[in-house]
Amino acid sequence: MTTPSRPTVVNFSDPPVATSLFGSPKWSWLWLIARLYVGYTWITSGWGKLSNPAWVQTGEALKGFWERAAAIPEAPARPQIAFDWYRVFIQSMLDAGAYTWFSKLVVAGEIIIGAALILGFFTGVAAFAGGFMNWNFMMAGTASINPVLFTLSILLILAWKNAGWIGLDRWLLPVLGTPWQPGKAFKAEPKTE
Repeated sequence: MTTPSRPTVVNFSDPPVATSLFGSPKWSWLWLIARLYVGYTWITSGWGKLSNPAWVQTGEALKGFWERAAAIPEAPARPQIAFDWYRVFIQSMLDAGAYTWFSKLVVAGEIIIGAALILGFFTGVAAFAGGFMNWNFMMAGTASINPVLFTLSILLILAWKNAGWIGLDRWLLPVLGTPWQPGKAFKAEPKTE
């Protein structure tokens, strides 16, 4: 009887250009431009909704958006939402009246994400949240600038270590750390006897 051989593990290193672009502070100026653009777009979108009662009081603006997105047109036209499971999700949110509270969440999310990106505050997390919102808007059939913002968010997530270098992350990340590597504030002090 022969024993099966284990496959050889091959470790590939990242291309030098990717290592530099996504991991070196010398490229932080590039990520600052992307951060400011995406952050400004989010904060102005949220700020515009903040003064609109259809967004912050009744949720009617979001209700209308969801109704248009979930509508099934007569053949041969295609529905706005291409995936049935997402249409069912949006319809269930409509049926539950979730637009009344969810619209406030959208407004707050847009403003918080925009502010965090502009300030370079937990850039990777803010970019992920923004990208998730862009993905949801695209799933609901809205293209607009969402594909561009989604792409920039993915790049900011990849560059999380240096995307906030010209921002608050330069000081916050060493102090707070990450879930897999605690920062100075969470490291245990060595015991002295």
